[in-house]
Amino acid sequence: MADYTVKKVDEMEAVFGGGFKRARAELGVSAFGMQVLDMPPNVDGQYPEHDHDADGQEEVYVLLAGQAELDVEGERIPLDPGTMARVGPSATRTIRTGTDGARILALGGRPGHPYEAPDVSQLGAPDPMANQ
Repeated sequence: MADYTVKKVDEMEAVFGGGFKRARAELGVSAFGMQVLDMPPNVDGQYPEHDHDADGQEEVYVLLAGQAELDVEGERIPLDPGTMARVGPSATRTIRTGTDGARILALGGRPGHPYEAPDVSQLGAPDPMANQ
């Protein structure tokens, strides 16, 4: 029997008000982090600015649809279909969207280490926004 999984993004379990699709878990990926971010139009400052100094994770962002800019250390980098951006662990990053919103594939992992999935990415885990 072939070893593969196919699932539509819109059918994947989501948290954070539907904006964080648990793509890694839905597809059974265990080697690296992978989520789909569905972001509304005109996000500017709502997506948490963060780095991964504490866990050493690097991330790759790929715009699947819409309009977005990746802000890395204050430098705004336009994302468009066909452009991929890698951000190292110590760089501070955030995402801003345009008038159409954005769907972004976010991939992550720690170089030289086995991947350990965070609880929020597990199927059936509570939505951190459920009590807000």
